[in-house]
Amino acid sequence: MPQIYLSLAIHNHQPVGNFDHVFAEATRTAYEPMIAALERHPGVRLALHYTGPLRDWLLEHEPGLLERVRALVHRGQVEIMTGGYYEPILVALPETDKQGQILKLTRAVKNDFGYDATGLWLAERVWEPHLPRTLAQSSVDYTIVDDTHFKHVGLTDDDLFGYYVTEEEGCPVKVFGTSKFLRYTIPWAPVEEVIENLRREATEGGDKVAVMGDDGEKFGLWPGTYAHCWTGQHGQPGWMEQFFTALEENAGWLITMPPGEYAQTHAALGRVYLPTASYDEMTEWALPAEQSGKITRLKHTLQQEGREDILQFVRGGFWRNFLVKYPEVNAMHKKMLWVSSKVAQMSKDVPAGEWVAAADDLWAGQCNCPYWHGVFGGVYLFHIRHANFQHLIAAENRVDTLRYGDAPWIEVVTADYDNDGADEIIVSSDQMNLYVAPAAGGSLIEWDWRAKSYNLMNPLARRWEGYHQELVDAAREGRVQLPDTPSGELETIHTSIVRAKEPGLEKKLFRDWYRRVAFLDHFLAPDVTFDDFYRSSYTEAGDFVDGKYRGAATEQGDRATIALRRDGGVWQDGRFRPLRLEKSFTVRAGETQLAVRYRLTNPGEAPLSLRFGVETNWGLLGGNGPGAYYDLEGHAPQSLAAALQAQDVRALRLVVEWLQMDIGLRWSRPAELWCFPLETVSNSEAGFECVYQGSCVMPIWTITLEAGKTWEGEFTVTLQGA
Repeated sequence: MPQIYLSLAIHNHQPVGNFDHVFAEATRTAYEPMIAALERHPGVRLALHYTGPLRDWLLEHEPGLLERVRALVHRGQVEIMTGGYYEPILVALPETDKQGQILKLTRAVKNDFGYDATGLWLAERVWEPHLPRTLAQSSVDYTIVDDTHFKHVGLTDDDLFGYYVTEEEGCPVKVFGTSKFLRYTIPWAPVEEVIENLRREATEGGDKVAVMGDDGEKFGLWPGTYAHCWTGQHGQPGWMEQFFTALEENAGWLITMPPGEYAQTHAALGRVYLPTASYDEMTEWALPAEQSGKITRLKHTLQQEGREDILQFVRGGFWRNFLVKYPEVNAMHKKMLWVSSKVAQMSKDVPAGEWVAAADDLWAGQCNCPYWHGVFGGVYLFHIRHANFQHLIAAENRVDTLRYGDAPWIEVVTADYDNDGADEIIVSSDQMNLYVAPAAGGSLIEWDWRAKSYNLMNPLARRWEGYHQELVDAAREGRVQLPDTPSGELETIHTSIVRAKEPGLEKKLFRDWYRRVAFLDHFLAPDVTFDDFYRSSYTEAGDFVDGKYRGAATEQGDRATIALRRDGGVWQDGRFRPLRLEKSFTVRAGETQLAVRYRLTNPGEAPLSLRFGVETNWGLLGGNGPGAYYDLEGHAPQSLAAALQAQDVRALRLVVEWLQMDIGLRWSRPAELWCFPLETVSNSEAGFECVYQGSCVMPIWTITLEAGKTWEGEFTVTLQGA
């Protein structure tokens, strides 16, 4: 009788720092129903993977669910997979962190379920050829990647009914390819179609295995899938109930078997060496925005024409390009490497618990979700960006407290911290870390408030994405669907329906041409308005915002100063006239205050009429919610998500009550003040949404500077909080 094996692997994950209600909703709609269905269908055997952040939440809030999983494991129905505990992109980590994260989850699997995990779930299926050595040395027998990986070396769908062996430096690991057909039909196509496709692949006495590894959230959490998968419609049971019933009814020829068991009982199809790859959509998202849109449209055209022969050879980008595409991702990644090196250098004399705590915070800061962006929010989601930074700073705090003790201290390091070919200057103290980039406008690119483990310089710049054109076109054609206009059809992440969580988002598609950090030096033409600047639709009169400054740092006792200078210029009366800008950042040990002094010098022969603005951007979690406001003397408190203009201002406070943060800004000369929210528009599985990224604050001075003369001013920022 013809037969075939079916290996299913369900990956369940929520990112570090995600909202509690999301964990709860995912558990209610996806994770628990899957376990209940397996309990009802003991003949269905498969693999489950729970990431560390989800495991931690379940242990605290739903421990009974883990006990139910344990029972399924003990009766031989479920195999548990390991992985990086906090679901990192393994290839992006130092080797010790790779293996440490895997070991942590492997131990947790043993503790929770009494199971020795042999398979590894590879986060986002990001594969690079050096990985087998890491996996083998972490006692991993097999992993699952996409069929895309195999097709890049010339294999076809017919070649993937089994596993292959690959190696690095003689360290072998088994690799399965998850079927695109199964990923796209489970649970979207009729159950009969899935079963009949598998029947066609069955062979007499055959050992073929069809593999599907995919996200557990699509079984109930994605829009419209809860009713489709579990509660059923039109008098029919849910899709998963129908599917599991069909699997049991066809068990004579369709044998469900976890992938680890198959790998132990069946021979490999052969040897393979896979190139750098991820799942197909990820490679599209990693490309620059314009190319990402082009390759997506090209693939759709080829699919409609049935040109699978060409599609096999159409490749997108490379996951690491996200570090180029989003400077904010690179900043987080390099912060992670910086902290990892500090944790690795911790003295062997420290108590073991101190290293474990520091390493755990470091690893939590390696959670993959804010390190990329596609259909899912990723780096666009402020709260998970913040959570990664929070853990990285907490790890750094642990290391430095052991190194320096509780007494005030300060230290200056000059190094190419972000690996861009230019040095940054880092001032660290017992209270703060400040990262200044002389080659990037002399700007302050990171400001860590140590007591709160908080990076204040964490907004995301507004940029064009490849999918934005879909929103523009849909808005023009009047086919954007709002939450109160359901489509009435089941949707996947590949849906052609354009959803938006609020109207008018196409009007907020602004493009910033520089990174939104702090102490960016602007010179504005007389006709530049507040609205021009807010929309980033103006021409800069100077060359300072992203220009190269010369920088040097000095350390004297409890004080550190970074001095910066640029001999640039401004456009005036049709000519580019010289202007020197000098600024210095001064920090003292034991204090949470930053003093920034400015000096403008006109070295030319003609007077200069200047509109000089100093831009700061503040990434404040929940800054668009209640209890977050500007406090400006003579004005009622105003939301940080609102626009604000005022004249003759000397001071401003940014307050976020729930964070217990009070950021006081003061300048020595009265200024015109411009404030506005930074809001991005991104796509997600639930549609387009506007995300508050932070607030921009810019005092502006109108200056007449005679030839040979100077102008000076001081900008002071004080951090206060319980």
